[in-house]
Parts: sequence; structure tokens; C-alpha cells
Amino acid sequence: MQMLRENPAMAGGIADLAHASGASSRTIQRLFLAETGLLFSQWRQRLRLLHGVAALGQGASVTGAGLEAGYSSTSAFIAAFRRHFGTTPSRLTPSG
Repeated sequence: MQMLRENPAMAGGIADLAHASGASSRTIQRLFLAETGLLFSQWRQRLRLLHGVAALGQGASVTGAGLEAGYSSTSAFIAAFRRHFGTTPSRLTPSG
């Protein structure tokens, strides 16, 4: 989890995390659910969104914040942001 917190844009999924830790994907998924109350994918999505919010707060553009948070496109970042927060990331920018 620490690796992902430090670099939320890091590629790879639960299988890569399991391989790196020497555990099965199912074990990692169960541990995530027990520790966080979230599935790995939900936790990672929130981590990326919070990283994007922090980048916006430091003056990054919407595109820059999305890329820094690990989204493959600005539209993917905006869509995920809107689903989670109910507003667009541009509302958090100085001109928003």
C-alpha cells in the first residue's frame, strides 16, 4: 500500500501487488477489504482522486492533475471525479 500511496499513478493492479508481496490476489483482496472496508479497485480510485485534488490545490491544471494521479486521459479523470465528488475538477481551480 505504501508504494501506491507514494506513487498513485503506478501501473499495475492487484495481481502485480500480490506477486510483489508473495501472496495470492484473493488474499490481498481480502486484506484490503478487512483493513479499509473497500475493494482494492475502490481504494485505488479514491487514492488517485485525492492525489488529483492535492495537485489541483497546488495549482496544477485539470489535465496535469489527472495525469499526475494516473489517469490515461483528462476525460477519464473528469468522469471519475464527477462520479465521486458530484462536481468537476475545474471547480477546484482558481478560475473555476
